[in-house]
Order: sequence, then structure tokens, then C-alpha cells
Amino acid sequence: MEAESLPSLTTLVQGADQWGEVLLLLPLLVALEAVLSADNAIALAAISRRLHDPVRQGQALNLALGLALVLRLGLIVAARWVLRFWPLQLLAAIYLLWLCGSQLLARQSQEEDAGSRSATPAGAADLLPVVLTLGLTDLAFSLDSVAAAVAVTDRLALVMAGGVIGVLALRLTAGLFIRWLDVFTHLETAGYLAVGLVGLRLLVRLLLPQLEIPEWLMLASVAALFAWGFSRRRSSSPEVSPEAAGGGGG
Repeated sequence: MEAESLPSLTTLVQGADQWGEVLLLLPLLVALEAVLSADNAIALAAISRRLHDPVRQGQALNLALGLALVLRLGLIVAARWVLRFWPLQLLAAIYLLWLCGSQLLARQSQEEDAGSRSATPAGAADLLPVVLTLGLTDLAFSLDSVAAAVAVTDRLALVMAGGVIGVLALRLTAGLFIRWLDVFTHLETAGYLAVGLVGLRLLVRLLLPQLEIPEWLMLASVAALFAWGFSRRRSSSPEVSPEAAGGGGG
């Protein structure tokens, strides 16, 4: 009897070990996705703001993150091959650097115009390009987060579960950032600088693989950018305009 019970006991112990690993690693993967997706969320929020209409912004985010979920799961399945395919990583790095540079230049030219914000309502034809841009941006960011997740565990189902939860969290945080972008002056610039930082990191990793950039340095840099981004409210914000009007500056 004892000999017969040993295999079932072994299976039970292994099962307990596997569940213990899931309970330990899944929150870690979700936290990793959340931390690495903060700059992704603000980029998606800033891109979706081109539509001006809040209803269309929500539609664009929902459609784009549905697309992003499919692309991200495909990326996880093919991670071992994709993460070694340097042309894709190079394209992702160039795209993120281009997105950072083009948006910062566009923002600077808008500020130089210094007029009222000409909010031309976007029609249905504008929705598809915005959705595709959002999906492509998330895919470029996913190379970084998927590489980090695969380094934590090689369990495919676990990494995929973390990716799904990460996309859902991304939808919530992007929605929050859309509102915050109207309140904080430097937040959009800080977000795009963080996008450029991720692109630069991908490029350095490709061109100088021997140069190890510490993870804490990357996180500290993004945290510093976000601290600056939240450091100043817009003077036209409804919460501060009455005090600003009475406080004299200007």
C-alpha cells in the first residue's frame, strides 16, 4: 500500500509546488507589467487625445488594446524566437525614438503658436489610424516587458496570464492619464521622454550587448520623469484658476 501511494503523493507535492509558484510569480509578473507599462500608458493616452472627443478616445483605447492583447499573446508564444530577432527589436527602438522626437517637436510648435487650442473634432476616418498607432506602440513597448517576464519564469501560461492582466491594467491607467494630461503641464512631455528612454535602452541593448544597464537606473529615471511630470498644474485648471486669479501672477 505504501509503495502504491508514493506516486500519488509525489503528484500532490508537485502540484502544491506548482500552485505555490503561480501564487508567488503571478503577482510579481503583474507588478512587473504595471511598472514597465507606466510610460506605455501615458504614451497611449497622449496618442488617443488626438481624437479630442472622450467617447472616441475610449473607443480607440478599447479597440487598440484588444488588438494589443492579440499581438502581445502572439509575442509571448514566439518570445524565444522574437527576442533573438534583432531587426524587429531595431525597428521597435527606431519607432519609439521617432515617436518621442516627432511628438515633442509637434508639442513645441503648438506651444509656439500660443493661441487657443484649435480642437478640430476628429471624424470616423481618424479612428482607424489612431487605433493602429496605439496597437503598434504597445507592441514596441511589449518587447521590453515580455523580455522581463520571460526572464522571471519560462511557464508560458503564467506569462500569458500576466500579459492579459497587464493589458487590462493598461486600459485603466491610460484612461486616468487622459484626464491627468489636461491637468498637469509637463506630464505629456515627461511621458514622451520616457518613451524615448525605452527606445534608447532597446537600441543600446542591440548595439552594445556587453553594456549592462541596471534595472534600478531605468526605473529611477522613469520615476524622476514622472515626478517632474506631476510637479506643475495648468494655470487654466478649474481647481486652481480662482486662486490663481486672486494670487496675482501675470
